[in-house]
Amino acid sequence: MSQSPASAASVLRRTLDYIGVSTPARRIRRDPDRRGDYGITVAKLHGPEHEVGPLDAAENRRVLRIKLFGATGTILMLVGSLGTGQIPVLQNPVAGMRVLSLPSRMWSTALTLSIGGTIMLVVAWLLIGRFAVGRLSVEVLRGRSPARRMTRQQADRTLLLWIAPIIVAPPLLSKDIYSYLAQSAIAYRGMDPYTVSPLHGLGVGNVLTRSVPNLWRDTPAPYGPFFIWIGKGITAVTGDNITAAIFLHRLVALVGLALIVWALPRLARRCGVSPVAALWLGAMNPLVILHLVGGIHNEALMLGLMLVGIELCFRAIYGAQRLRTPGSWRPTGAGWLLLAGAAVIATSSLVKFTSVLALGFVGIALAQRWGACLPALRGAPIRQWWARSRTTVWALAASASLLGAVLAVVMVVICAGTGLGFGWTSTLSTGAVVRSWMSMPTLLSVSAGRVGVFLGLGDQTQAILDVVRPLGQFIAAVFVVRWMLATLAGRLHPLGALGVSMATVVVFFPFVQAWYLLWAVIPLAAWATRPWFRIATITVSAIIAIVVMPTSSNTSGVVLAQGLLAGVIMVAVMTALFFENWPRWRPRRRWSKHPTPEHTDTAA
Repeated sequence: MSQSPASAASVLRRTLDYIGVSTPARRIRRDPDRRGDYGITVAKLHGPEHEVGPLDAAENRRVLRIKLFGATGTILMLVGSLGTGQIPVLQNPVAGMRVLSLPSRMWSTALTLSIGGTIMLVVAWLLIGRFAVGRLSVEVLRGRSPARRMTRQQADRTLLLWIAPIIVAPPLLSKDIYSYLAQSAIAYRGMDPYTVSPLHGLGVGNVLTRSVPNLWRDTPAPYGPFFIWIGKGITAVTGDNITAAIFLHRLVALVGLALIVWALPRLARRCGVSPVAALWLGAMNPLVILHLVGGIHNEALMLGLMLVGIELCFRAIYGAQRLRTPGSWRPTGAGWLLLAGAAVIATSSLVKFTSVLALGFVGIALAQRWGACLPALRGAPIRQWWARSRTTVWALAASASLLGAVLAVVMVVICAGTGLGFGWTSTLSTGAVVRSWMSMPTLLSVSAGRVGVFLGLGDQTQAILDVVRPLGQFIAAVFVVRWMLATLAGRLHPLGALGVSMATVVVFFPFVQAWYLLWAVIPLAAWATRPWFRIATITVSAIIAIVVMPTSSNTSGVVLAQGLLAGVIMVAVMTALFFENWPRWRPRRRWSKHPTPEHTDTAA
């Protein structure tokens, strides 16, 4: 049954009222500046956290044990990765070595060490969270701040200790690094990596092509020119030496992680969130250690540059100094800081284009400084519309023009300066060949396709994907606009709205990998504090970190089950060794005829 025009208009008007763009006539007389209901639920993700003192001596001893437990796990992962890591097909650096090549000849043992080490790292991360966000049943579930937290220095040293063994490990859980190397070599040889694939540019027998997964051997590069330019420089230094190139790419990932560690606590403090809590949930997350550092993914550099750019922009926007000299177009110091931050965000989008979304929310923050607000855009009497919305329209236009100009200049400079051109704009959807179960549109499409095959209707999976994936992207765009409106109304902080938007993009993205979750988790770690967000993020991060195992296509179920069972047993044994006297981590005292109050309480 078709809807009548009147009912359709009623639905449209209620929708506009819901998002705060229009108001029914009966409400105009009451409150013409009513902001609508958008963003109310999402705004509840955030709550202020109080600064607390450092840990006491007993808690510091517990933290030390947890740190060593996690470091032991990453050492086991290092040993296991010599057999289960993504070692290159040619130029295996440990081949022929009597000791270091043992894990590759004892694959089941290496799998056990890798799984057990991963579980130990996750357990250590969960345990040390007690000293970052508090106890689950007391502080986290009730949205309270703990009585004491570990210091920023303790958090930094813990992260450094946990990633130290991973730095010298082979690539973990992914072979994307070999695509990076091949595409960089193509650019170094003067070819266009956005039109030439490793198979055609380097040849099937090339030492780099041999290690590229079959799925990516005949596809162009989907990454931005800034990242390919970095890889091109690495190729110029290392040539065809795969081991040296992997190490330098891991250093690039570590630079990205260092940028995250620098920016995340500052953004958290700006949002009224504990910097240590943000570091624990964001930078110390097992997905960061396993995938960004271990897997050497360029998301580390993308997120690091994006967060640094946001922090620089916020310093200028929320600072007291004017952005330009009165009576002149020349920027002040704060104005130059704003331009620099926008340029850094634009540069991050030339690693992976997703981070360009941050410029939209920075632009709204800038427009708000210039007087923009959503209530002025609401439906008032038509004769008053321009008078009510003039400031907002000009502020939004000026902000969009300024940041758009910065983005355009940075793109032209990098694309032309690196000689890689603008071909990357046509290869952004290259990853769509992957049918990832973590992508909701892809999962629904593949499931529907298999149902069709079961019913004898033929395999229509690709046709369904061609419809559902664009629909998912359209839905994501609608929600992102919604979060922008909520930010313009002042209900959401721009950083929190960016994190929620990134989460929306990940949910509806055509292809999703485990580390894509960090697009949303890391920005939200500096803003969202409420129990259900933190519990959900902790649960998903821990599960995904363990579920994504270092298996290959020919790993049998029996071998995987054996490795998992042995890994769990090993973790149980190591836990017993490390935490045998967990409840009694106080120095024992000799019996005294005059017991201290502490002894009296214990005896009672």
